[in-house]
Parts: sequence; C-alpha cells; structure tokens
Amino acid sequence: MTDILIAIFSTIGALAILFASIGILRMPDFYLRLSVTVKASTLGVGLLLVCAAFTFSDVSVTTKAMAIIFFLILTAPVAAHMIGKTAYHTGVEIWKDTIVDELKDFYEKEDKKAEDEPDNKV
Repeated sequence: MTDILIAIFSTIGALAILFASIGILRMPDFYLRLSVTVKASTLGVGLLLVCAAFTFSDVSVTTKAMAIIFFLILTAPVAAHMIGKTAYHTGVEIWKDTIVDELKDFYEKEDKKAEDEPDNKV
C-alpha cells in the first residue's frame, strides 16, 4: 500500500514541477510566471518530500520532511509576494492584455503622499 501511495504522490509531484517549468515558458509576463512557478513548485516539492517521509519510515526523516514542508508553505508565498512587489516598484512591465492593474492607483497615492511630506532628517 505504501508503494502505491509513493508512486501516486511522486507522479503528481513530478507533474506539478513539470507544469511549473512549462508555465515559465508559456506565461506572457513576469508576474504570471512567478505565480505559476511558486504555486506548482511548492506543491511538487511538498509531495516529493511526503514521498521521502513514506519511503524512509524513520521518525527523524519524517519529522525533517514535515518541517521542510511547513516552512516551504510558510515562506514561498511571502517570498513571491516580496519579489512581485519589488518588480512592480522597479517598473517591470505587465502583460499588454492585462485588464485591471489594481496597484496602480494605490502606489500613485502612496508616492504622492511621500512627496508631500517634508523631510525631517537632521
């Protein structure tokens, strides 16, 4: 039974990583590539770590695999958000067919507010 679960999870994990790499090639702009890559690779690596935990039934290996999965799920979205926000601030172009840019008005107001405030540096 364990072998069947390992085969299923490793196949799904490998396919998720394959879809992430195909997404890098197929998506039209940086932001979509970032989204696809982070989501699919996190799922793929997580499933492969679950396979490692099933394969090596030692408690220390399972604990380490689960800790890695936890921190991967915790840190990957935050890192992707920070990378995307930095890319937006530095002016990385969005796809020409993007319909809504929800951040445009927000950051224009924030930039204007920062320009209006006097510098209080000594």
